[in-house]
Amino acid sequence: MIVGQDKAVEQFSNAWASRRLHHGWLLAGPKGVGKASFARIAATRVLAEAAGPPVGLPGLSTQPDHPIARLIAAGSHPDFRWLERLERPTGGLARNISVDQVRSLGDLLSVTPSMSPWRAIVIDSADDLEASAANALLKMLEEPPPNTLFFLVSHAPGRLLPTIRSRCRRLDFERLDSDAMTSLLSCSFPEEKADRIRSLVEFSNGSIGRAMDIAALDLAPLEGQALAILRGGDGDNSRRSKLANTLGPKAAADRYAAFLELVPGLIAQEAITLEGDARGRALDAYANAREMVALAPRLSLDPAATVFQLGGILASVALKP
Repeated sequence: MIVGQDKAVEQFSNAWASRRLHHGWLLAGPKGVGKASFARIAATRVLAEAAGPPVGLPGLSTQPDHPIARLIAAGSHPDFRWLERLERPTGGLARNISVDQVRSLGDLLSVTPSMSPWRAIVIDSADDLEASAANALLKMLEEPPPNTLFFLVSHAPGRLLPTIRSRCRRLDFERLDSDAMTSLLSCSFPEEKADRIRSLVEFSNGSIGRAMDIAALDLAPLEGQALAILRGGDGDNSRRSKLANTLGPKAAADRYAAFLELVPGLIAQEAITLEGDARGRALDAYANAREMVALAPRLSLDPAATVFQLGGILASVALKP
């Protein structure tokens, strides 16, 4: 079930019903609003209807006990592939989706589909493709085998190769409204109190993925501390030091990684509310934070030092002693 993205569901459903599907679909929008879930659900529906038995449900839904849905859920459908960053032997995820991962799709594309005439590939996310992998994917998009669907999840489609974008039909995904967020979170956390659900909705800015992270990793206090620096400054360094001490230890690795993703979005949201010089400072801070957040995992920068520097970037917006 896909909540809050009716337009995307309708556009793809109509295309599939007519059997006039573009082979490449660029699923574009903010992180955590359901793009990857949409890709899996849409691919499941196509492969299930193509192979049978009939689905008979509205939209893109497929019965969980449908044989094809069960194969996909188990990761064993021969005509379905999901590409994402791999786990590193030393822990954590690889920086990128590699060219070897993309080239491995050649085995799928070089043979006749097994279960039906159709096959589907999801890349989550296309933003993570290394340069050579993007070029390898482009060749596949240029000359795809018949009845092949590519779903490219992208949180920043403007950063993709223009030639990749031009070979895909774009589906735009919007931030979820409060009603959709409340419904999804209430289903995911049925025992949570209403005020806790409201707090998650407020902090997540229309991203169900972000809300789930906040709930699982207890990010709300970190977000509150970051906002305090952003709006009130940190003249004696105490606020950023507290954040650095919280996120520096190895045991806080998951919260640290989530915090890196959190900071640029916080600054961007704040910039919308500001005017004049303050907005200019916020935009500069956003660019600086984006750069640091991108570099920190690649260069294995010290988490505590990185968080402290991000605190300085946040404080630059406030310009308060």
